[in-house]
Order: sequence, then C-alpha cells, then structure tokens
Amino acid sequence: MANHRADREAVVEKALATLDLDARCRLLAGQDMWSLPAIPEIGLASIVMSDGPIGVRGVHWSPEDPSIALPSPTALAASWDPSLARRAGQLLAQEARRKGVHILLAPTLNLHRSPLGGRHFECYSEDPLLTGAIGAAYVTGVQEGGVAATPKHFVANDSETDRFTVDVQVSQRALHELYLAPFETVIEQASPWALMAAYNSVNGVTMTEHNALQNEILRARWGFDGAIVSDWTAARNTVGAARGGLDIAMPGPRSVFGHALAEAVRAGDVPAETVEQMARHVLRLAARVGALAGAPPEVATVPASINGDALAREIAQRSIVLLRNENNVLPLGKIGRIALIGQTADQPRALGGGSAQVFPPHTVSPLEGLRAVLDADTELVYAVGADPRVEIPAAEEGFDLRVQLYGAGDQLLGEHALPQAAIEWIGEFPDGIAVGELHRVVVTGTFTPRATGTHTLAIAGIGPFRLAVGDTTCFDDTIIPEGDPLAAFLHPPETLFEVELFAGQRVPVHLTHTVTRLPEMPIAFEKFSLGHQEPNIDPDALIEEAVTAAASADVAVVVVATTSEVESESFDRTSLSLPGRQDELVARVAAANPHTVVVVNTGSPVHMPWCADVAAVLLTWFPGQEGGAALADVLMGRAEPSGRLPTTWPAHQDDAPVLNVTPTEGALAYEEDIYIGYRAWQRLSTAPAYWFGHGIGYTTWEYESAAFAPDPVSGLGTLTVTVRNTGDRPGRETIQTYIAHSSQPDRRLAAFAVVESEPGQTAEVAIPIPRRAAESWDAATETWVLPTNGYDLLTGRSAADIRLTTSIQGPNA
Repeated sequence: MANHRADREAVVEKALATLDLDARCRLLAGQDMWSLPAIPEIGLASIVMSDGPIGVRGVHWSPEDPSIALPSPTALAASWDPSLARRAGQLLAQEARRKGVHILLAPTLNLHRSPLGGRHFECYSEDPLLTGAIGAAYVTGVQEGGVAATPKHFVANDSETDRFTVDVQVSQRALHELYLAPFETVIEQASPWALMAAYNSVNGVTMTEHNALQNEILRARWGFDGAIVSDWTAARNTVGAARGGLDIAMPGPRSVFGHALAEAVRAGDVPAETVEQMARHVLRLAARVGALAGAPPEVATVPASINGDALAREIAQRSIVLLRNENNVLPLGKIGRIALIGQTADQPRALGGGSAQVFPPHTVSPLEGLRAVLDADTELVYAVGADPRVEIPAAEEGFDLRVQLYGAGDQLLGEHALPQAAIEWIGEFPDGIAVGELHRVVVTGTFTPRATGTHTLAIAGIGPFRLAVGDTTCFDDTIIPEGDPLAAFLHPPETLFEVELFAGQRVPVHLTHTVTRLPEMPIAFEKFSLGHQEPNIDPDALIEEAVTAAASADVAVVVVATTSEVESESFDRTSLSLPGRQDELVARVAAANPHTVVVVNTGSPVHMPWCADVAAVLLTWFPGQEGGAALADVLMGRAEPSGRLPTTWPAHQDDAPVLNVTPTEGALAYEEDIYIGYRAWQRLSTAPAYWFGHGIGYTTWEYESAAFAPDPVSGLGTLTVTVRNTGDRPGRETIQTYIAHSSQPDRRLAAFAVVESEPGQTAEVAIPIPRRAAESWDAATETWVLPTNGYDLLTGRSAADIRLTTSIQGPNA
C-alpha cells in the first residue's frame, strides 16, 4: 500500500506540473451541477458527485433511474452498530459505481442539537461519540468500494433556518467537544478523501473561508489530506475561499473559482502556491477514485456484491426501537383479527426530503408487509383513520399522464411518462436540455375518477399556469409567491380548484407551465405538481371508521407519521406535535381497544400525549424501501426490535432544553454551550419521555459484572462487561458505558458495544475506553485536558438506566 501511495503521489505531481494556472483553476470549479471538468491531456476524467446519505441518486433527479433507499441516518444510528453502517457504506459504493459516481456527498455528521432541527432525520445522533463511530464506519465502507465519501456539513450546520447566511456563535469548548468531535473521529479512523464545507458562518467567518477551522484544525492539526468541496452555492468570495482552505466550488458553470480564481492570482490577491495545493488535493482525489490515468486507485478490489433489498430490510429491522410493551403485547402471537390504521400504513413515508431524496425501485408499506407474512387464519382490516397531510398529494391513481418539454417556437425537445403528477428537476433538465432552451412544460393525459362528486385539484408552483380538465378551464394566470422567491421554489404555494366529475367517466387533463427563472436561482430548477383529492372525504367519518375497526379486532396497529410539510430539508420544525388529527386518532383507537400498538414513522422526536394509554410503541424512523417488511417481521416476532434511541425524546415540547433554531439579527447563539441532548436533561428537574440509549427489545438482560484494566498507552483502558440474557428468546443488547468525573458529575457516553446471546446464556465483551472520553477542551491552552481526580464508568441500558458502576482513580486521587 505504501508503494501504491508513493506511485499515486508521483503521478499526481507529474500531472500537476503539466497544468498551467488557467487549467489548475478550471479544475477547481464545477462544470455543471454534479461534476468537475475532464482534462484529457493529463488523463483526467470528469469526476462525478452525487447525493445522498441513504441512496445514490446519481446526476439525474428522476425516478427513471431508481436507487436503493436505505433507512434514514437516525435509523442507522439507532442500530448502534458500526459494522452495519460499514456494510451500508459498501452497498452505497456499489450503487455509486453502477451509476458512474466517484464521490458520494455523505455522511451528515451534524448533531441533533435541537429536536426542532428540520434536517434532524439526516443526522445520526445528539451524541458526538456515537455520531463519530457510525460515521467513521460508513465512510470506511464507502471508500472500501473505491468511492470517495464526503462527511458534511463542516461545521455547526445543525439547523435550517437562514442556513445560507446564519452566523453560529459557539464557545470553543462546545465547538471542540461537540460539533468538531465527530469530524475529528471520522478523519482519524476512516481518512475520508473529501469533506464538505457548510453554508453557515462560525463565530463571524463563513465556513467556506474559515482558515482557522479548515487550514489550521482540519488540515494542520488533524492531518486531513483530502479535498474540501463547498456545499452547493456556499462559496461566495474567490479570494476568501481560496485563502480559507476551500478546494472545489460547486456547482457550475458559474463559480467563484475557475477564471475568477486565475484573475485573482494574476492580481496578486491569491498566491499561486495556494492554487497549486488546491489542485493537488483535487488530483489526489481523482487518483484515489481511479479517475487519473496511470495512478493506482486507492482500492484495487471492491467488496463482494451486496443484495440491496436484503440489507435495507436488515437495517430497518435493526433500527426499530421498542419504547413501550405493556403485558408483552408484542410480538403478536396467534391472532384472529388485526386492524391496521393510518394513512401512512398504506402510503408510508420511507425517506426524508431534500438532498436525501432518492427514487427507490419499490417501497413496501406496512399494509403490504403484514399481508405478506400473515397466515390465512388471520384477518387484516385496513382503515385510513386520519390523513396527516395538509397539502393535497400529487395526482396518481386514476391518472394516465405524460410530460412534454418544449423549446422556443413550440419545438418538442423531449417526452416522458409521468406516473405521478410532480415535476422536480434540480441541476439539469431531462434529455440534455440546456437551461436556456426549455420554455414550456406540458402535462397531458386523462383522469378516470373512482367517485362521483366534487374533486379538488391543486397546482403547487410559481409562475404562469394553465389547467384544463375536460371542457373546464380551471386556471389561466400567474401564481406570484409572497416573501422569499427562493423558498417558494423549494416549497411552492398551493392553488386549489374544484371540479364536478363522474365515476368511471374519463376526462382529458392538460396543464401547461411556462418556465420561470429567477436571478436568485443560480442552478437549473423546475418544480411544480398537480394535486388531486377525492370528493366527500369526511375527517370525522374516517376516524369513526378506524375506531369501529379497532373495536372488533384483537389488536389495533396505528401508524402515525410526520409529512414533508413539517419535517424536511430547508426549514426547521415549529412543533413536535404530529400533524393533522393523528393524536386524536390514537386516543380514540386506544379507548376502543386496550391492545393498541402505535408505530411512529418519523425522522425525529414527536410529542406522544397518548403514550401511557397504549399497549406498545415502536419507532421505525424513515425506514427506507423495505420498511413495511421489516415492521411486519418485528410485529410478528420474526426479528427483534433491537434499536436504541440515538437521541432523547422529550415528553413535552416546552420541556426540551434547546429549542432556539431561529437566528436573531443574523446570529444564532449556542447559549446552551455543551449541554445538548441527554447532557442537558441531566441538569433539569423534569425527565424526558425516553432517554438517549433507551430501547427494551423482546427479552430481558442482567448486567453481571464490569472490570476495568488501565492502559495509558492506547487510551484509558479496557472495560470488560458480562451480561446475561434472562428472557426466553435470543436477543441483542447494546451495552452503554458513560463516564462521570467526581468534580463534574454530568455523565457522557464513553463507549458502547453490541452483543448477542441465547436465552440463559452470557455474553462478555471487552470495550476500549478512549482517553478522549475523559478529556475536556481547555480554551485557554487550546488543548485537551485529562482531569487528575477520579471518575466513574457507569454501564447500563441508557443514559438513565445504569446497572454497574466502576470507579477509577485518577493520577492525583
């Protein structure tokens, strides 16, 4: 490997020496939305990048090129299993190679600072140690497949409100102990080949220009030798970004690098040596992923092929957290009748929105999953109960549509089937159509209603639209957004219409949209949809139907969820309450059936006012394409819900210790300092609904012993823990060890391990305790400091459920 590294660096240096200033600068700027330019004269191929954390979308934001969709990062972290995360990374590398992608823009290492964070589902945990461990394994797996991973968003991009401009004001102690810590762990353990700089500023300096964090800490102190890429459109200043450590400004073709950078060098504003080093980083990245001719790639042999569907199902199973299980109602045994209730039981929310979005080849709903495993003696009854969506969903059932793309002079540039009446093209248009070429998008086809009555249609979009259904012109005008036009593009307003239609009577549908461009949109972007809602939907009747179904069933399973309207990228949440009338639905069903199981299909914490009144609560997060199958496995006892909470769930929104995600005069002060998540809850007089690390599974465990052996060379030492499975089923347990100093009684996670055991058997595991777990950052000396007094290692099942205490003497004890 050392020889390969030397050979690779030699090829990089030779290629670098042949490039003049303009070629070097061109190499540092995106040529389009997703790629860097090729330079054939040095054997450099175009380097292709792609979102995202749970699947590889590729360069086309389109369902025509489907991608395996794994469970959300919160779900992966809920497994507490780095080996599982490593396999997930290997699968995504396999997907990336299939799609011609060299760089995967993941994982997201930002923290669950507040449960209101809109991108909470895309981040792993509130704890930096767990985040770093899962993230490092993920990066290792991706890069073992010959694909570069890109940990993001460096750093303190922990909320979405004003994320492009917010200045995060954070103490040096909190910055190092919390927000930098996962990145440091990933760089130390996994050596990522790339890293993404965030939009926000930190303590007054925007991250793409942050010399102290990117050059002095990331590179000089931590030894990162990869390429730093901007978040999309985050690089704003040529000189500041170049001097501040950024290597690649994305996307293109408009960029602060390229020609602008070459001119800055000629003007004496940027040293030529800086550009040389930037180009070296990019060429090294190209060599590692096999895009530079003559350079041996980092990986010669990739891992064996992985069955994506099977791994997606396994991760979903392993991530499910059983919060409550009164009288062991789960797993379900021999049962006569199950009432399955909830709109998302039939139309699940499998994944989050924004850059995490992919288009899976299929999605298994809970309804489909249960139908597949139940025997003929069990009756399954389904009821919608309550629809959590406020906005009308994109038209699909009963619609037969196509989309046509027109240029100037009514020239047809492309045409495609449209299984769902939603257009979302980001970065590029289909069929290679250039940004300036597309003038009109036309959705045309037919609709055959299932019901007679007043149907509601909706246009979600901005700009000129004309909608005709049958002989009726519903709309012919321009939709003008209020407020920020960029936000309106990302989440367009909805305009409603009512049309009288008859069941079974097919009518033509014709929607024309004239493409609208805004100077605020530096990239190609086209987004609008045609929504449809059936007539005569009575919310009260839906709940009554569900209650009736539950009352006559042996078990009622209610699936509740958030929607993309309240939990997604580009905005923060305003409430932890479930949308719509779902809380009322659960309460009514629980009153009708004491054996009510609630399945929570969300990416982040929600308020559960009915929790004490139901028999069982399962968290599935956003469970990916196989979520319904995994849920059925867990409900029926084919798999154990072995997930543990990667973040604390508050009982009430007002109790949460950190709720401030809205900047004041452009600044967001992290006034809580190091006290987020369970660290903050320990200092409060109220307890959360469920602590960090909680999860009960289908068996029981006894913690028998813990013995510590010091090892000052490799770390603090090793804690050997023995646990016994005292239940009657095989099980998996997550052993968690926290550290508490006598002078600082607040505990924090120090290490963890996952073990398996048969009924009545013991499992023993040696858990390394790293030195960093006991250290604190001293801002005065800018160093990590190990307390000299003693401390305790607290081992148990969650941050609050401690079973064993092991005292350790410090040097001065």
